[in-house]
Amino acid sequence: MGAFDGKVVLVIGGTRGIGAAISRRMVADGACLGIIYRSRVGDAEGLADELRSQGKTVVLIQADVSNVAALNRAMDEIIDALGRLDVLVSVAGTAIVGPLESYADDAFDQILAVNVRAPFFAAKKAALVMTNGGRIIILGSIVADRMPGAGGTLYFASKAALGGMIRGLARDLGSRAITANLVQPGPIDTERNPANGPDASINRSPLAIPRHGTTEEVAGLVAYIASPEAGFVTGATYNIDGGWSA
Repeated sequence: MGAFDGKVVLVIGGTRGIGAAISRRMVADGACLGIIYRSRVGDAEGLADELRSQGKTVVLIQADVSNVAALNRAMDEIIDALGRLDVLVSVAGTAIVGPLESYADDAFDQILAVNVRAPFFAAKKAALVMTNGGRIIILGSIVADRMPGAGGTLYFASKAALGGMIRGLARDLGSRAITANLVQPGPIDTERNPANGPDASINRSPLAIPRHGTTEEVAGLVAYIASPEAGFVTGATYNIDGGWSA
């Protein structure tokens, strides 16, 4: 018996990097899976086929989650297809970085739409359909706690906002035993931040454990928070950062 047998898990941004590792872990632990993704159709369909080959149902929907109407439609399709929703994991995010004077006039709206507004409205939608005891998990970033340098004001601000959101969701949904928690990864070996990339040594310099983390390590933490064993854990922020914040 897997920890998520009979459960439906939705991963927003679940086809690449950390999101793909979470999708794989949830299916390995028995879940039926919904995935919302934005681009790279071939990669998304390849992952879905891989997961379906393990005998589980996977519903794959392409949508721009910065558009609330599109996000709601995608979630409706997945919930209609799978019949319920037990766990929501919001991974999708974007970064706009550079000198302060270089930010376009719409940069603030662009980054907040993906990094803050989308997980809020996804949680709102999920809470309407979840039975008591559901799980809401948002992926943020350790830069919410420690800014390593200049050039990322909007990105840092968007990630810092998630801590307040999680604490509010925990209070709003606690009477239904729906938990809400935040996971803040540090440097993780992904396509966007490879362990052998040009900035890797700089990224590792604040760490107590001098290596990049793996996507599977993050997925393992998410799997615990989503599991029955974590039913008394809510409103919490979990740093998985190799000691970046130590």
